[in-house]
Amino acid sequence: MGDSIGFKGVLSDLGGPTANMYKMTCKSPTIEQACRKLSCVHPGICENLVTDHGPLIKLMKRVREQPGVKKVLIASGVRYDLAEKSPEFVRELAKHHVGGQLSVAPEHVSPRVLEKMKKPGIAAYERFAERFTCASEAAGKEQYLIPYFISGHPGSTLADMVSLALWLKARNLRPRQVQDFIPTPMSMATCMHLTGIDPLTMQPVRTVTDLREKKLHKALLLYWDPAQQDLTREALRKAKRLDLVGHGPRALVPPPDPRAARKNAASGRPQRRTP
Repeated sequence: MGDSIGFKGVLSDLGGPTANMYKMTCKSPTIEQACRKLSCVHPGICENLVTDHGPLIKLMKRVREQPGVKKVLIASGVRYDLAEKSPEFVRELAKHHVGGQLSVAPEHVSPRVLEKMKKPGIAAYERFAERFTCASEAAGKEQYLIPYFISGHPGSTLADMVSLALWLKARNLRPRQVQDFIPTPMSMATCMHLTGIDPLTMQPVRTVTDLREKKLHKALLLYWDPAQQDLTREALRKAKRLDLVGHGPRALVPPPDPRAARKNAASGRPQRRTP
């Protein structure tokens, strides 16, 4: 491997989008053939799914021991609800396979929105975050999780985005990049976005299609950014949460600056509508 042309000894991502599902199968071929469940991990981890991380841990060790390999990273794709089934995997991950930051995707905090995403509840992420931090400290390393969140997903309302913003503020998290929902072919989320119907339940789903409202959803995740605070105040006004505009400890954004409004008026610039 060390003789490969251009190889510098670093594998940037071992595992891809399902980093810790290596060799996880149904415990019985008979059950697997008869199973009609949509997912083995939602709404909870199926009791018939073999969640043993042993084969993956052996693979991780084998790869990093190959001649010419200096570092093997697992940069993303960790399914944290499965990871908490294996403390040994979390220890190996933190000790050998993280280059300072590990990207994970809790996506949201609202149970209703997470159900549409087929993602585990936010409590699973919080448990994993605590265990990863402890494992990193035990390994003598300063490492961080980079959680990804999404705005405008089918099922999400302004009230849900306010709840997510408050969750972020309570943990002093300030996302610098936010993924706004983009319909992609052959996905249930796109079906919900275009039809307003959940294809599994045939029940109506709240969808965000108006560009202005999409901007308001996104602004709530970036509440801390002064450039987004006019939009954040507008979103809070529409969500009937003006109690979160102010200078108190729970406030997401400060009130509008009257001096800026007077300056804009004097210069002839159009003023944005604020609460």
